[in-house]
Amino acid sequence: MAEVLSQQDIDDILKGGGDFTEVKQNKKEIQPYDFRLPNRISKTQLRTIRNISENFADSFGSYLMTTLQTVVNLRVNTLDQIYYSEYVLSVPDPAVLYTFTIKGTDIRMVLELNIDFALALVDRLLGGSGNSLKPQKVITQIEQKVLANVIDKIIFDLKKAWMVIDNLEFNLDGFETDIDFVQLSSPNESVLLISFEISIGDQSYLMNLCFTTFAFDPILSKLSSKKVTTIKNSKYYGMTASEVIKLQLAEVELPVVVELGTSTITFQELLDLKVGDIIILDNKVYNELKVIVNDKHAYYAHPGIVNNHKAVRITKNLLTNLSF
Repeated sequence: MAEVLSQQDIDDILKGGGDFTEVKQNKKEIQPYDFRLPNRISKTQLRTIRNISENFADSFGSYLMTTLQTVVNLRVNTLDQIYYSEYVLSVPDPAVLYTFTIKGTDIRMVLELNIDFALALVDRLLGGSGNSLKPQKVITQIEQKVLANVIDKIIFDLKKAWMVIDNLEFNLDGFETDIDFVQLSSPNESVLLISFEISIGDQSYLMNLCFTTFAFDPILSKLSSKKVTTIKNSKYYGMTASEVIKLQLAEVELPVVVELGTSTITFQELLDLKVGDIIILDNKVYNELKVIVNDKHAYYAHPGIVNNHKAVRITKNLLTNLSF
């Protein structure tokens, strides 16, 4: 039988002095749920997709930095599950849209490039500064051809990033400038929107990947499997794209040539040369020698012998003013 409250207990409760600890502990928090837009992808699966997207951003960001010869920062901005109709309303007109399908599945996706980013990319790839202005912001067929290699690289990096889940084949379907002609999904269906922020110098642009989620179940089951423990490569964890590039460049082999000196002779003197002949160089014995790295004058050095091997000792470093 429940305990009967005394008049004193009732007065204390009315005055706010009662103990509500037990009531608060039994109170359950109400979670809102939208039956029209169920979250097909759980928070754990979203974290895994974010890690995959970060791997893609690192790889594609390194490619942009190498290709454009400038500092590029590419990072994952947001991951959202929204109505397809909401995404359609957010796409500008005209736009730069590439549609893809994943082979063997019903999954379709759209790659949306910010049109200013696409035009700046074309300008830089053609040798410009990326700051030229175009009267009409429409991507022509010639500019599509220029961007083709970039799109191929995106496809390659997407496949590599998703390799930890499955061997997915991303097939390019076509190019559109109007989102109304894409028809990725029905307006009331949910889609997964992955937004990337690309920073080139003091300019920032957005790049979006939009996936249909109604056909995502086979891949989601693999995302939930225990074999997918970590996606991020521990070797490069916590490193920026610039640091990863420097680490990889440190192991690149370059040709090194030490120039002992120069001389000028006639062609006839060259034909008359015999074993034992001496060619007088313009360098003195005490002069520094040029050290050529990858056809660039990089150092000055003095000749010598180390462990019965011919060697040079670097005396001056010119790399601070040298760009390969």
